[in-house]
Amino acid sequence: MASTPSIRQFTACIRCVRQIPTANGRRRLLSTSAVAREELQTQAANATPPAPPSNPPEGAAQNASAHQVPEYMQKWGTLDPQMVENKKQERRLLRREHVQPVGSRRRRAALRRSALQKAVEVPFEQLPYQCFQEARKFLLEDRQEKIKEIETQQLRIKNLMEQDPQLSGGLAAKETRLRSMRKHLNKLIILADINDPVVKRKFEDGQGDMNKPIYRYLADQKWRKYKRLVLDQRITQMSVIPDLLPSLDLTADIDLGFGRKEVAPGDFVDSAISEKMPRLNVQTFTPGEKLVTVVVVDADVPVPEKDSFTYRCHLIASNISISPTQTSIPLQRIAHEDQKAVDPAAKKIALPWIAPWAHKGAPYHRLAIFVFEQNEGRMLDVVKLGKTKRSVFNLRSFADSNKLSAITATLFRTKWDDSMAGVMERAGLKNRINVEFKRKKVEPLPYKRRTERMR
Repeated sequence: MASTPSIRQFTACIRCVRQIPTANGRRRLLSTSAVAREELQTQAANATPPAPPSNPPEGAAQNASAHQVPEYMQKWGTLDPQMVENKKQERRLLRREHVQPVGSRRRRAALRRSALQKAVEVPFEQLPYQCFQEARKFLLEDRQEKIKEIETQQLRIKNLMEQDPQLSGGLAAKETRLRSMRKHLNKLIILADINDPVVKRKFEDGQGDMNKPIYRYLADQKWRKYKRLVLDQRITQMSVIPDLLPSLDLTADIDLGFGRKEVAPGDFVDSAISEKMPRLNVQTFTPGEKLVTVVVVDADVPVPEKDSFTYRCHLIASNISISPTQTSIPLQRIAHEDQKAVDPAAKKIALPWIAPWAHKGAPYHRLAIFVFEQNEGRMLDVVKLGKTKRSVFNLRSFADSNKLSAITATLFRTKWDDSMAGVMERAGLKNRINVEFKRKKVEPLPYKRRTERMR
């Protein structure tokens, strides 16, 4: 007859993720099997200690630290990218070493505690916790069922593709059915790995392979829960949509920056910083490579003669390849490569970058950055796009004439500041530096004048 578990056993099981040292210095194993306990102890006894890291000569390290690292930064001590566990240490690591922390903060904290306790590192999937291993068995059984369903669905798709379209109700009906079956197949592929703890750990640590559907799905869901909502709010709140395009369905993530400065959607950027070309990082969540076109438009160019505003194009770059694993759009490097290109058709930048500028007294300017997907991956004629007029630029007609579909967008703002005069002078606009916009004085109505005289 099985014995009834005590409250002490349940308490230990709840705290199984913590390493509990006992009086004799050994860790308590929560597995109920003596065989499993002996195997783990044997693995720990036979485990070879990790090889010491290869350090550079002490003299070189001291000279480098003395010349490059200020004295107050040396007092911060050793900062390991694998083990910094709070925001203060992360900022110090990025500021002194110029290195990003590795993985999630929870993972780094666990590694640091394990190093302090000098515990033997056990592979994640072999953790000796009974509840964890029993849950893994259940998840593995569910995954095997999903794999069988995937094989069955693949066989059905193969049979349908070999079938005569007349037996399927026509070619259109056959294509619709194939599309529906492939969609269900992709759903099964994601469900097979969605509950795997190893997959979730790799995704949280930033080690997921975006070539695999499960990691693209997890990244898409994470983006839609917060970052997409903020981006959608900015472009609609600041009327980028519908001022430039009638509508936009965001399907890709985008990050904007100038040099090392990260720019959130809608932030003000100093004119001296925005004088150089921006850098973009576009993360797509659908498989395969895409050819995209990047367009930067100023949506608030004043027209004093008509007392209104118009648009001005600041950049057009086409035929840029991106994919789920190739996310960077290095416009500065592309511009350098275009300068070396002999054939004009081989270039990618149709209209080179011009620095955003605003007159003194004028309201802020919205600089919108759109990323368009080219139709069916076809190359665009860069020479023809180079003839596009910058002033009075119409983004709607540009997208329609070239059959482009917008996948994402962002924006930043600029206004008159202390550096704007120098930026305009370097851009060849010296004669416009002294132009200042002032509000017109509105004369009161006649009955209001009479009321004022009576007072």
